[in-house]
Amino acid sequence: MLKIYNNLTNKKEIFIPIEPGKIRMYVCGITVYDYCHIGHSRAYIVFDMVARFLRHLGYDVTYIRNITDIDDKIIQRANENGEDFHQLTTRFIKAMHEDFDQLNILMPDLEPKATDHIPAILTMIETLIDKGFAYQAENGDVYFAVNEFNKYGELSGKRVEDLRAGERVDVDTNKRDPMDFVLWKMAKENEPFWESNYGKGRPGWHIECSAMSTEMLGNHFDIHGGGQDLQFPHHENEIAQSECCTGEKFVNYWMHNGFVRVNEEKMSKSLGNFFTIRDVLKEYRAEEIRFFILSSHYRSQINYSDEQLDQARSGLERLYAALLDVEFGDVPKDTEYQQRFELAMNDDFNTAEAIAVLFDLTRDVNRAKAENSPEVAALGSLLKYLANLLGLLELNAAEFLKSSVTDDGLSNADIDLKVEQRQQAKKDKNWAMADQIRDELTAAGIVLEDNVDGTRWRR
Repeated sequence: MLKIYNNLTNKKEIFIPIEPGKIRMYVCGITVYDYCHIGHSRAYIVFDMVARFLRHLGYDVTYIRNITDIDDKIIQRANENGEDFHQLTTRFIKAMHEDFDQLNILMPDLEPKATDHIPAILTMIETLIDKGFAYQAENGDVYFAVNEFNKYGELSGKRVEDLRAGERVDVDTNKRDPMDFVLWKMAKENEPFWESNYGKGRPGWHIECSAMSTEMLGNHFDIHGGGQDLQFPHHENEIAQSECCTGEKFVNYWMHNGFVRVNEEKMSKSLGNFFTIRDVLKEYRAEEIRFFILSSHYRSQINYSDEQLDQARSGLERLYAALLDVEFGDVPKDTEYQQRFELAMNDDFNTAEAIAVLFDLTRDVNRAKAENSPEVAALGSLLKYLANLLGLLELNAAEFLKSSVTDDGLSNADIDLKVEQRQQAKKDKNWAMADQIRDELTAAGIVLEDNVDGTRWRR
């Protein structure tokens, strides 16, 4: 029975879908003005894992992940570059897809862009004004009136009075209340804009997600996800404007993944302590990054370091090594390993515990191989099947273990040649030469494994 930690109630709850057998899930996506960093990779690997496992359980999942392609940062970066904002966002959407493909993050069912849903956004704003939950200020901007929504702060656990006191330091005199937030911003000179009943402008950040999620999933849906930093104010504001607009409960289960930290500080572009996915991929394979992310529970904070990624590399290579020479067959059903794996995943998607099950299974695969047991095929097939549910171990084991992220050192062809030379030296009983070649390869980080069929190598 699946349990999800619901940030709305701050406790694990048995998951009950609104419509039996179907799940509608929305996850806040990237603001596309730069390359994605490792903090981004965590959120989208996590919710990719969630969608994969929900489908494994037999649910018909509709997964929406939006793209924010208009906001202040995008406009500023486009102006700095001297280019149209569409050119900027198109380029970074392409880069995002390239990065996500490498990390084995599957495409969502739909990936709406804010600029394609301006009519839905304006319709929601109009409804909020008509119902008395929003107003147009003297400067032309349209604001949501937080004081009109008595449940504001329920998701984040924040008191409006405390928040209001904090806002008074920098009061916007256009607002009726310091806590009110913008729904529609009047365009400044040389800024992109859309026509509206309120003047030429563009949507605020919060309203776009409410408009797109309700337009595609309905007024009331099952799961809303995103990074922990979005819980307040973004998701709090989404609830307020959505429920005031529709008169219905917005979302049943709110899920937030923990931060990636560097030196105990949250990784973010504003702090300047971020590593782009592209930079990390120069040193580590994509699957090592995915394994690193999934080795911790999604709600925990994780610390980014070379040491942590080196451990992920070692662990992943251990799993792949167990699959070498396995002739895959039918996956055994309802084994103790699968029960333990699913028990972990059903407990709020506990991937750390699920991966521990994979290592236990790896031990048995290796034991069966050492004993030439006929169980090797079944155990190996089960290991691959369960790991695939997390988007892991999908590559050929021998090729993965030969792969390298850089062009430094020996190429695969160089290594193959040296292995052949060592084999010839052994045939010629030139043991000194054979040992010398082995030592050279060992120094280059190449592991040789001799067997009855010859010699296999891996990095």
